[in-house]
Amino acid sequence: MDKVTVYVGSVVAGNSGQVNDDRKEVAFVGEKLAERTEYGEGRGGGITDTRGLTETLYRTDDDRLVVHVEDWSKWQEEPNRYALVEVEKADLQPGGEYAALGAEAGFGRPLTLDEALGNE
Repeated sequence: MDKVTVYVGSVVAGNSGQVNDDRKEVAFVGEKLAERTEYGEGRGGGITDTRGLTETLYRTDDDRLVVHVEDWSKWQEEPNRYALVEVEKADLQPGGEYAALGAEAGFGRPLTLDEALGNE
């Protein structure tokens, strides 16, 4: 396992070059298990690379699972928000808040027939 450094808080850049940055550094020992990016929706309804959400899953040296969430934008005056969330394996399974990230990390499983049909 390695030393991992992430940030929590937010950064907002103004159109005149000013920046409000209240991020705080967080350091822990762990290993990166998976990362995924979901791109935002553009004006025409398609995906855009100017906004998105990046989630990174870590296992800490004391065996906790944590997700670093970066809600980002390349647009001035739109904040970039950073958070660290402790999760359980259930959060990484189908129906869980971080199911797509869990699937990337190998925590996923096939949907049941009822899940696929929306009966649950």
